[in-house]
Amino acid sequence: MRQLAVLGSPITQALSPVLHRAAYRALGLDWTYRAIDCAPDQLAPFLAAMDDRWAGLSLTMPLKRAAVPLLDEVSPLVQATGTANTVTRRGGRLLGENTDVDGMVQALREAGVHHVESVCVLGAGATAATALAAVHRLGCTTATAVARDPGRTGELGRAAERLGIALRIGSWDAAPRHLEAGLVVSALPPGAADRLAPLWPAAADTLLDVVYRPWPTPIARAAREAGTTVVGGLPMLVHQAARQVELQTGHTPAPLAAMRRAAELALTSSQHR
Repeated sequence: MRQLAVLGSPITQALSPVLHRAAYRALGLDWTYRAIDCAPDQLAPFLAAMDDRWAGLSLTMPLKRAAVPLLDEVSPLVQATGTANTVTRRGGRLLGENTDVDGMVQALREAGVHHVESVCVLGAGATAATALAAVHRLGCTTATAVARDPGRTGELGRAAERLGIALRIGSWDAAPRHLEAGLVVSALPPGAADRLAPLWPAAADTLLDVVYRPWPTPIARAAREAGTTVVGGLPMLVHQAARQVELQTGHTPAPLAAMRRAAELALTSSQHR
């Protein structure tokens, strides 16, 4: 029996086990997938201890950047963004990929967004770097990142340079004047963007908020009321997990519909507890 897991800290609210287990059932695979709490200083020994039973891992915060130098091989996309959310074990080697980019692009395309000219990214962490790679695929070559701590934007700036994106850093206090971009991506954890909700402009075209629980977030609710197209974090999560399943199992395409149904059911059930 092959085994997989999602690693991060904290990890109790992770929806990845629901998604991957649904995929394995649909594919007829007797594989296991669990959530394991893992801090950055625990990641190297965990990876070193993986044996042939392991097919791979999903990585969430705060491990997406920490994992990159620990892997045997990484994709060009991981090299560009400096982040990996997917590990596939093949021939005893650990291969890194960033399927969050594909998840974000597919979620935007589902919402009718096929080309992006201007973008404002809220945040400066690993997910913000993913957002830059996603909008670059959709034709965007300039971006503004609004950072809560401008002193921690070095990694994001280097990712933008590798991607060929001209990046401007905006201060958090000046965030409202950047929200009229064609696309705003909130790459922040739950609650971090809430204070911007009352300031949401009617001129903004599309908001992608990577949060999926709780949903809708205050900023998503305000954007929707202003007539903005709103894309939640769940479609992104499902699409990136589907790509992980394809890489780790070799089955293409992944059972996207079954994964989406399982995720929606899990979220609905948790709201009624």
